[in-house]
Amino acid sequence: MTRTQHSSAAGQPEPPGGDDPALPPVEAAANVPLDCGPLLAAYDEVRSATEALAAPLSPEDQCLQSMDMASPTKWHLAHVTWYFETFILTGTKTANGDVYTPHHPDYGFLFNSYYNSVGPMHARPERGMLSRPSVSEVSAYREAVDSAMRHLLASGQLDDDVERRGLLELGLHHEQQHQELILTDIKHALSANPMLPAYAKPRPLANPPALASHEWVDHPEGLASIGHDGDRFAFDNERPRHRTFLEAFALGSRPISCGEYLDFMDDGGYTRAELWLSEGWDVIRSENWNAPGYWFRRGESDPWQIQTLHGPREVFPGEPVTHVSFYEADAFARWAGSRLPTEAEWEVAAADRETSGNFVESGFLHPRAGEAVTGAEAQLYGDVWEWTASPYVAYPGFRAPEGPVGEYNGKFMCNQLVLRGGSCVTPASHIRATYRNFFPAETRWQFSGIRLAKDAR
Repeated sequence: MTRTQHSSAAGQPEPPGGDDPALPPVEAAANVPLDCGPLLAAYDEVRSATEALAAPLSPEDQCLQSMDMASPTKWHLAHVTWYFETFILTGTKTANGDVYTPHHPDYGFLFNSYYNSVGPMHARPERGMLSRPSVSEVSAYREAVDSAMRHLLASGQLDDDVERRGLLELGLHHEQQHQELILTDIKHALSANPMLPAYAKPRPLANPPALASHEWVDHPEGLASIGHDGDRFAFDNERPRHRTFLEAFALGSRPISCGEYLDFMDDGGYTRAELWLSEGWDVIRSENWNAPGYWFRRGESDPWQIQTLHGPREVFPGEPVTHVSFYEADAFARWAGSRLPTEAEWEVAAADRETSGNFVESGFLHPRAGEAVTGAEAQLYGDVWEWTASPYVAYPGFRAPEGPVGEYNGKFMCNQLVLRGGSCVTPASHIRATYRNFFPAETRWQFSGIRLAKDAR
């Protein structure tokens, strides 16, 4: 689709939220090993990181909801606060000795997300209609709950409460998920503005490294174990660890680049029905897709541009392609004579790799061209969530936890695909080899990309 809107006269859109909305200081705050050190320190670090991510946004920005799957920043800030209030503070003693009372009687209805066992909730597509409570009232809500949480953690009431301590750790990782959603959702909302405003000023870039060659990293056949094991935190959908047999396969050494995806587009990728799954073909025709999400050009002969969290710029051929759906990733793989990896293949390849890469702490907030790799290694983490060919289903022996938190993951195990590896807006301490993200096949507002695989035989 040709984009006709224009940015400011100077060619650089003005970022929202103040005179100097520089990148928020998330580097130290987001990178916290949540299962090490005092819970109070981890709590304060995660809550501060969320505030830093919202800091560049004006109150008007924070109220935007641009599609049903996204939520306003203000709602994210309140929802994660509601989690701690509902699952941790309820029934505990406050500083004055009283039993904790919810901050506002209506907030449970407004900021519950999908916990049906807790009570009714406001409709998700209508979260952008909530002009009240205001951003300042949500801020006061966060401050009140933070004060109560700090008292609770300092009081020793949770010292022997294994269940609540577990819920607290889950809540911290849950808030990190919403930190990522704050960025993906506001990117979608700001992209709908004809001025194409930026979320924050870009971090100065050194010359990007040359695009690494695409190599195949071989993996032998054999019985492998996947899934989380041990005492460190993991979501319930990462367990139990189990065995699976893998045929010999090869995995691409890096994600597919924008330049390679442009070759697919130039070869008629969006017009060749033989490359597409039936549902994917229907989607691209009904939605008039002819390029990844956030790509546009002023005229048919002009170069492609992309809207980023730092505003619009030309597409860089060497950086990983992002904002593609599962259907687009699958079609590209067919065009390339390859396929997408299964999640078991991806995890086996990533199991002995250090979880380092371009995460939110880098401040770039966009995929970057990776350094060169050797034939025996692959860069697997950060930049883009990588679509796999695996449906999001329960592992053998999975049992959802009892109580409301049993609704966290298990009930979504239908009609979704698994993504692996984290992205440029994922907190670094949040990712691991066993982490399973999941979205419907048509989703592309997330930083989702492509890694190829092939059979070794």
